[in-house]
Amino acid sequence: MIQDKEQCTIKVTLENEGSFQYEKGISLEEISYDFQKNEPYQIVAAIVDNQLRELSYSLNEDCDIKFINECSPIGARIYQRSLSFIFIRACMELFSGCRVSVEHSLSKGLYCEVHYKRQIDEADTQRIEYRMKEIVEEDVPLTKNRIPVDEAIDIFREYGQMGKVNLMKYREKPYINIYQCGWLKNYFYGYMVPSTRYMKKFELKFYSPGIIIQLPIKEADGQIPNFEEQPKLFKVFRETEKWGEILEIDHVATLNDLIVTRKEGEFIRIAEALHEKKIAQIADTITEHIDEKKLILIAGPSSSGKTTFSKRLEIQLKVNGLKPVSISLDDYFVNREDTPLDDKGEFDFEALNAIDLELFNRDLKRILAGEEVEIPTFNFHLGKREYKGNKIKINKDQPLILEGIHCLNDKLTESIPRNKKFKIYISALTQLNIDEHNRIPTTDTRLIRRLVRDSKFRSNDANRTLFLWQSVRRGEEKNIFPFQEEADVMFNSALFYELSILKKYAEPLLRQVDTTSPYHAEAKRLLKFLNYFVNLEKEEDVPKTSILREFIDGGSFH
Repeated sequence: MIQDKEQCTIKVTLENEGSFQYEKGISLEEISYDFQKNEPYQIVAAIVDNQLRELSYSLNEDCDIKFINECSPIGARIYQRSLSFIFIRACMELFSGCRVSVEHSLSKGLYCEVHYKRQIDEADTQRIEYRMKEIVEEDVPLTKNRIPVDEAIDIFREYGQMGKVNLMKYREKPYINIYQCGWLKNYFYGYMVPSTRYMKKFELKFYSPGIIIQLPIKEADGQIPNFEEQPKLFKVFRETEKWGEILEIDHVATLNDLIVTRKEGEFIRIAEALHEKKIAQIADTITEHIDEKKLILIAGPSSSGKTTFSKRLEIQLKVNGLKPVSISLDDYFVNREDTPLDDKGEFDFEALNAIDLELFNRDLKRILAGEEVEIPTFNFHLGKREYKGNKIKINKDQPLILEGIHCLNDKLTESIPRNKKFKIYISALTQLNIDEHNRIPTTDTRLIRRLVRDSKFRSNDANRTLFLWQSVRRGEEKNIFPFQEEADVMFNSALFYELSILKKYAEPLLRQVDTTSPYHAEAKRLLKFLNYFVNLEKEEDVPKTSILREFIDGGSFH
């Protein structure tokens, strides 16, 4: 029997493209073929009626679609995840019995380690890359199957992936979605591309003792960017890994075990003590060089805990007999009418030229020379600087502390020679991962911190924070990350236990992001991510001086 044509077709409306008729049951991948030519980058997924969907998803009713490419924030995660799967398979085929761990981002790529009976070297890296390219050319489907948790545990145990085995203890649902690439089955937090042929752009870089998977990025026009060394950042990641060994924690399941068995108290105290020890070491280094380096510059991305860190550093400097003085960059904003505009014609308060560099450098030079200087106060209501008799004069045992997004950029303090500055970079560089192959991005930790803080102290709901986050991230990429290797020291403000506490604050906020919001897919992703953690309800073990208090309240610093 021939059905009516209207019953066999659906209307698909694409953003910026118009509406089109397709047969019912058509996949997003098939539709993407018609529009790939209009996309500068590879399509890897789609938003369907405000829900993130894999390209394998079939359509059976009228809908609105927005395709996601490899260089968008969502698409980049899908591309990276899919490529990690191919990397893991290639390593397991070439080095029988090896374990692969996906560690953290580094130099615009993904740092991984291959744990084998001998050290992996440059030649091994080339072999892995060649095998990966073979798998890509074979166009192997990446298929998803729902299986019982018990069956998944058997698979993980066979591969020696005990992080995944232990994580399954805390899974509430009796089933789990497993991806398959040829013979290899694995679990990944998030979606994949339909097949390996989508992953044509990548390079491997041997970076002892591991390997960096280099990925295409928007800033390089969808190509692999030039490799830039980040030895200081890498050193901090290695240091954090050592901290994990001290705390005897590697993956989320280990942290969950501590909370369930009520052993989190000592764990929190040790984690906080490691922070305090590091801050004290930084203060000792500053004290040793106080005669030649009186200007302390602190910078880091949003929600790194800069305010609390600065206060704790001041205390440690006072312990060493110094009397630090702080000034605020905000007081040197140009008057509102002179503020530079961004590409949307709005005030760009994060631009370097939003600061009166000439006045600031003139005052800074005089202050460090021991002169008494009257510094301005910026009236945010009127949008202009005012002088209210606020004077500063420092002596030989008084370092000047300055905190702000541009502090690692020498253009901010160009009147002061480089050897007279002590630069500190701070960020929440997460080392605790979900399991062997699913990492916790640093940006996710900071975003969850900011969601909680914005709700508590700025009356912003999750929609507002997620909207602002896009602009914040652009500002970080432009004004902070290019200068992080300029730092004399780096401080990792991440706390291994923090997401277990932040969870109970963040989840209700994220659940308020309804299905009509443009940020629904992101809120849903973060909720799924937080679901891996067991709630840490008791907060009395968190010190009032903890960086975490900057976000959950109850701290000593304001």
